[in-house]
Amino acid sequence: MIAPKSQTIKFALRLAAIMTVMAIFFALSLFYGLEINSPLWLWLIFGFVFFLFSFWVIKYYTERLIYRQIKKIYKDVQGLEDAKIDQSPVTMDLNVLTQEVERFTENRQLELTTLKDREAYRREFMGNVAHELKTPLFTVQGYVLTLLDGAMKDKSVRKKYLQRANKAVERLIYIVKDLDMITKIEMGGLTLDQESFNIIELVQNAFDLLEMKAEKKEISLVFDRDYQDSIMVNADRERIQQVLTNLLDNSIKYGKQSGTTEVAINQLSEDRCLVRITDNGEGIEQEHMGRLFERFYRVDKSGSRAVGGSGLGLAIVKHLIEAHGEKIYVESQFGVGSEFSFTLEYTKQ
Repeated sequence: MIAPKSQTIKFALRLAAIMTVMAIFFALSLFYGLEINSPLWLWLIFGFVFFLFSFWVIKYYTERLIYRQIKKIYKDVQGLEDAKIDQSPVTMDLNVLTQEVERFTENRQLELTTLKDREAYRREFMGNVAHELKTPLFTVQGYVLTLLDGAMKDKSVRKKYLQRANKAVERLIYIVKDLDMITKIEMGGLTLDQESFNIIELVQNAFDLLEMKAEKKEISLVFDRDYQDSIMVNADRERIQQVLTNLLDNSIKYGKQSGTTEVAINQLSEDRCLVRITDNGEGIEQEHMGRLFERFYRVDKSGSRAVGGSGLGLAIVKHLIEAHGEKIYVESQFGVGSEFSFTLEYTKQ
């Protein structure tokens, strides 16, 4: 940053005044302290002393001036505390200062970009929450108003409308419960009750739970092979059950008619296995892959809400797996199918 012209003039005037005072001091010292015919070594000593004195005065004044300017720059653009500035030596290397300013600019630009992304995410998230809550709320309101307007007198209509209103309320409760869970997970309020259990048995339980839903679309829930022996893992049984249920349910929702969802448990390393859930459904386009685990993110903006759910299933899955210290992966090819997989720790023998 170039100093204003007025500051340059002030600095020049002050430095000229200092040089004038030193010149007068030199003249007086020469007049009263030395004679013309004094020895050469005396002149040399006097000149050296005067040189050191001049150097110290100019250095001190210039350094103080630059120090104040640099301190102001650091305080304005970098937000450093005064104590931190005072503890470090003042640099007069403009390249160093330029590098600091460039680093500050890059950091601030990164922060601004992050804030803009977060703001965009916040707006989209709030819009999605409003949409998810609005639909069942308006449904309940519509049925209640219809009943109040006279439909309540018809017994068959009254029962049908109350049942539909109840389904909408259940959907609201489902969304709120999922929101509450994901909030607890993100705030570290979820406690894991880890135990040893057979992952094959847990997958079979998830198959049984979703069997009727899969039959409606004629989707087969199968293992990749016949597992004769148990595969014991160490995790929170209830939470992993929820992970499996959410992933299988998601596979059924977006699977094709008469399709297949296959579960495989492969050894990843000596202490970990990889649980793979593969389907031959519609698949996911690459542009959506990076945002699949965001809350309320929808791949199909137009019709995906027709399949139900809270829109939080994959976000909860990701948080639950990461709460175990494990990793989750996704691979997909549009029109071919998708595979979600996650790691689990084997029970230590």
